[in-house]
Amino acid sequence: MNYNKYISGIIVSLVLFPVSLFSQVEGLILDETSRRKFDYFFYEAVNAKTLGKYAESFDLLQHCYSMDSTNASVLIELGAYYSSLEEKNKALDFFRRAVKQDPANYYYNMILAGLSKELDLKEEVIEIYNYLLKTYPEKVELYFELANVYGDNGELDKAIQSLDSLQKYTGVSDAITLNKFRLYNMMDKKDRAFEEIQSVIDKNPDNIRYKLLMGDLYLQDNQADKALDYYQQVKQIAPDEPSLILSMVNYYEKTNNKPAAVEELQKAITSSKMEVETKLQLLARYITLLRQSQQDIKTANPLFQSMFEQHPNNTRINMMYGDVLLLQEDKKGAMEQFEIYTKDNPADPAGYEQMLRIVLPDTQALEKVVEITLTGIEHIPTAPQFYFYLGLAKFQQKKYGEALSIYEQGLANAEFQSPVIESDFYGQIGDIHHFLKNNDTAFENYEKALKLNPQNLPVLNNYSYYLSLERKSLDKAEQMSGITIKAEPTNPTYLDTYGWILFEQGAYTMAKIYIEKAIEYGKEDLTAEVLEHYGDVLAVTGEKEKAVEQWKKAKELGSGSKTLNKKIKRKEYIKE
Repeated sequence: MNYNKYISGIIVSLVLFPVSLFSQVEGLILDETSRRKFDYFFYEAVNAKTLGKYAESFDLLQHCYSMDSTNASVLIELGAYYSSLEEKNKALDFFRRAVKQDPANYYYNMILAGLSKELDLKEEVIEIYNYLLKTYPEKVELYFELANVYGDNGELDKAIQSLDSLQKYTGVSDAITLNKFRLYNMMDKKDRAFEEIQSVIDKNPDNIRYKLLMGDLYLQDNQADKALDYYQQVKQIAPDEPSLILSMVNYYEKTNNKPAAVEELQKAITSSKMEVETKLQLLARYITLLRQSQQDIKTANPLFQSMFEQHPNNTRINMMYGDVLLLQEDKKGAMEQFEIYTKDNPADPAGYEQMLRIVLPDTQALEKVVEITLTGIEHIPTAPQFYFYLGLAKFQQKKYGEALSIYEQGLANAEFQSPVIESDFYGQIGDIHHFLKNNDTAFENYEKALKLNPQNLPVLNNYSYYLSLERKSLDKAEQMSGITIKAEPTNPTYLDTYGWILFEQGAYTMAKIYIEKAIEYGKEDLTAEVLEHYGDVLAVTGEKEKAVEQWKKAKELGSGSKTLNKKIKRKEYIKE
């Protein structure tokens, strides 16, 4: 078995645990010579694992195991390997034996508990945690783990008891309080759940966090009047508390008082007492409220002006304002805001991406696309998106050589977070080579694209269509094209390609069905190519007058077909 293949995700953190070869309470007693050999092979195994040589490490551990099958350190390491190889029951046996040899070892017990939990052995997990708590009462995480497993096992009273023990040891904390609240709710003891938080409030009467928490929980429980009572208590102590403002906004939304929610947000945003980050959060919430209540988003614009006056050097405000102006369809104003942001944050791709979002749909703005992407590449040379759109702009400008060079630069310099994006680069390179009449090279790049992403639909479509134009590998072309129409059964381009491949295979009746579907779904934007294909299939199926009608439509749309005029004149299909 190739262990390196399977163990790349092994629990290498085991190496960091305090490992002692002599930590077991009982085990095989080796003579001094054997012990030295054992120690040597074990440390070699640990070093090999640290270096990522997992197969070598595994073999060395097996050798150690043959020398001493009771050594806890070897057992725990082998168990980790078997766990990574998805041999969970075998791993469980090794972990159990390791704990038996070294029962007081905290880490070994936690590893055993983790796998037991994964295998849904709840009683064993409970037993392990209870044992560990007797030995390590200071380990806070054990109380939470025990409470969680009791909860999963339906023993909610015991889960609460575990948290009570922790609270005695550490004092009150948000995590304990919220967990107990959740457990009491699961037990359908709602009053007891709220009493739990009230008891914390009584002990900390000036701590507004717990009063806000109580209000928020009452609001979630649809007890808005009680929630408001706690919010008003907080308001008496800290009227400008940002969390209170957010809670009040939630309250007004819950009670369907959107105008009051908007007013609360406006007041907070214009306040000079609040941090800019909190204001940005409130602004985002304010805009969401405006959209939900179908109010004019331009209402937010004066608030942004107020923010600019208070925080003139914070360009995150410009970024958010640009987004809001886009919602208002003010592309020019949005572009100005994004330009301010990118000038101040040249290494952040977000500003360039938003500018591209504005200009990409405009086929007359190719030079602006070039300008934005070149600047993006200058400051973030590892970002693939800027090479992609720069290459696309050059392609649309019919500067195929430049486009090809840009995509190749992108493959050499960009950092691809996903093979899907890299696949698109090879797809574009394939398309460029097709336009340059280098079909063999185009097909080679399509193959590279599909190796990275077998579901790259544009590549599957183009590759299969260009194969059909050359009338070769038609079975392969049909298979690839079939994937596209299965994925997008109403895409007219994909339907036309599939229909044309069927036509080249001589399946004229089926070809007609798919090309007619392409016309049906693409009737708003029919191309000369699709109409000519339809004419071709009508001609070979005996509908010559209708064929001529489609060919004439194709001619009106500017078809570049070399045989179209002859088809119209002779009223018959002619191969190119």
